[in-house]
Amino acid sequence: MVPDVGAVLDRYGYIQIDPINVCGRMHDLILRNRVENYRPGGLMRHLHGDGATLSPDARTAFEHHLPGSSILVAMPHDAWPHLLEAMRERTLHDGAWSGRLSADERKLAKRILSEIGSRGPLTSSQIEDAGPSRPGVWGSATLAKSTLQKLYFHGRVLIARREGTRRFYDLPDRVLPPATLAASLPHPEETARWLALTKLRQRRLTPLKRNELAHTRDDVLTVKISDADAPLLYILREDLPLLEASREDPESTRPFAPLLLAPLDPLIYDRRTTLALWDFDYTWEVYTPPAKRVRGYYALPVLSGHEIVGHVDPKADMKAGKLNVISRSVRRGHAVAPAVKSLARFLGLR
Repeated sequence: MVPDVGAVLDRYGYIQIDPINVCGRMHDLILRNRVENYRPGGLMRHLHGDGATLSPDARTAFEHHLPGSSILVAMPHDAWPHLLEAMRERTLHDGAWSGRLSADERKLAKRILSEIGSRGPLTSSQIEDAGPSRPGVWGSATLAKSTLQKLYFHGRVLIARREGTRRFYDLPDRVLPPATLAASLPHPEETARWLALTKLRQRRLTPLKRNELAHTRDDVLTVKISDADAPLLYILREDLPLLEASREDPESTRPFAPLLLAPLDPLIYDRRTTLALWDFDYTWEVYTPPAKRVRGYYALPVLSGHEIVGHVDPKADMKAGKLNVISRSVRRGHAVAPAVKSLARFLGLR
């Protein structure tokens, strides 16, 4: 456990953000197992303040997408220069949600940027848009919404605050400090190295692609698993003392209270690693058709000591004030009720 969200971002490089709320939001479920006395919404308060919008100099992190992906994460400011080339690339290619602006979107973008400049942070519903809604990547979208989303992917606006899942966008110089925005564009090799090291920081034990290994060879050590079919894994050299301590200290293997892991927790993010280490073949089944689900819509793996021993599929009933367990399957000898009760308390439910 660490004292605050900033310490987690410094260690892991980023925290993935997801809006789905079945039994807490993804980022909150990830952070509750890592930050002392963490409460729901703690990441958003760290990013954007509690009530009044934070000034640029008061911010230490921001929201954006990992380069070459649609994965939204919270990142510390030193990540910003490494996103710039990906932002530029998006303006050169067609794409309904992140590509170049259409003629209508370019026209509206000028007005949006002008209105944000004079009025402050705005959400898409506050932009007058005479055009009808049209199909988008994640449902229908107005012209204002698609334009704002593209401007965000291009780095021309940033998320200044949120009200629930509603985003309020502002100009970059009102969200990021001047020193961050003034950072020079890194060489592509520097960004490739940053991406590889960020992957290692995020997952701590992971396979690496050939090009990732080429950029981090002096920073990593190989970890071999006895299973012949297991992938070759790598850790950062700085993590070797932790690995050796867990092997040499008998106390490090003592039983401790089971934890419910977020479906996209860094510990289990790579399915091949999870299978090789724990013989646990896990898939997040939110987007799996119901008839094909194995564990459930939002099943949370159960970590007990150094083992993953099953799953619990919980669902919060906010109206009734209760956390329901839709299904569970836990290895005999491992009590999961305390972990479920802990999650319920975290959510303010019984």
